[in-house]
Amino acid sequence: MGYLKYKGYSGSVEYSEEDNCLFGKVQGMDKDCVSYEGETLSELRKDFEEAVDSYLDSCRERGVAPRRPFSGRLVVRMSSELHGRVAFAAAGLGTTINEFINRALVDELASIQQL
Repeated sequence: MGYLKYKGYSGSVEYSEEDNCLFGKVQGMDKDCVSYEGETLSELRKDFEEAVDSYLDSCRERGVAPRRPFSGRLVVRMSSELHGRVAFAAAGLGTTINEFINRALVDELASIQQL
């Protein structure tokens, strides 16, 4: 699946064989649904950008802060044994658990993208 990006928002790109069109929605928006569609990739991108602009305009008119996808906070559940191993490894490197996990994720994502 591909993604569109605009003003800090990411949107999916999907195909409906039944409707013979492209469609998608802004990712990471828990309570607000921002969707778009088009028959070509250019139309889809245009409708995506218009949908994001419309969402931002609507928030501004209502005086509410727009939701930002992916707040940057993530709760990760792990076994107490793994938690302890991560804590000891981070301490051994002179860093925080949070920074240790962030580095591990960046490294893992880099290795996936190289495939």
